[in-house]
Amino acid sequence: MDLSKLPVEGGVRQRGEQVTRLETFVDAAFAFAMTLLVVSFDAMPDSFAELYDALRRLPAFLAGFAILAMFWHAHHRFSRRFGLEDSTIVMASMMLVAATLFYVYPLRMVMSAAMGFFTGGWAPSEFRVANFFEFRLIFVIYGVGFAVLAAIIAWMNLHALRKAEVLRLDAAERLAAESEVALNLVLIACASASVAVALLIPEDIGWLQALPGMIYGVLGIAMPLLGIGYARRINALAAQRGAA
Repeated sequence: MDLSKLPVEGGVRQRGEQVTRLETFVDAAFAFAMTLLVVSFDAMPDSFAELYDALRRLPAFLAGFAILAMFWHAHHRFSRRFGLEDSTIVMASMMLVAATLFYVYPLRMVMSAAMGFFTGGWAPSEFRVANFFEFRLIFVIYGVGFAVLAAIIAWMNLHALRKAEVLRLDAAERLAAESEVALNLVLIACASASVAVALLIPEDIGWLQALPGMIYGVLGIAMPLLGIGYARRINALAAQRGAA
């Protein structure tokens, strides 16, 4: 493979030029998972009241859609960058599909509860629990699922780093893989913190019950800052490659 002729995106040469059957399968699985987040499973609304009720569920749908899209795009980005499809990557991709399909229902429940909280009850919540134990458990399930998805993406990029010589990765491309690992470790750390808080918060202090979900808000600041920092370093190394 003549690396000089490959397209470059974000300072990384795109080795995955062709969409493979594995990628197609992963894409289809994510698409199916996203249909499970749709506004309504019932027939088309036949009145304005039903349409309005469906629209009230839109914020939770969009929030869940964004999270699934984040993990789908991470897999897509990996496939385009490295074009790697050995047995390890096939296994990781199958695990990603299985974890996503399991994760979609806790995701929908937690997002509907979060949107209900942030909209003051305008967006309906599907999060109904009988006791505080169930409240803890749903955040534990959600956090574990979130961490598992991030861990799989990190594992795939670690595998690419182990194959750096075979893939002929330069400094910019190694840093790009390292950045994916680091960013997903942040996701894992945040999910782990949320699970720990859900297990430890006392039942009798009501305002603390929002804390397991609010911890994820840290990602809205940490991820862009880390991403921008890594992108600048990757582009600087890629510029050196071009100059050479």
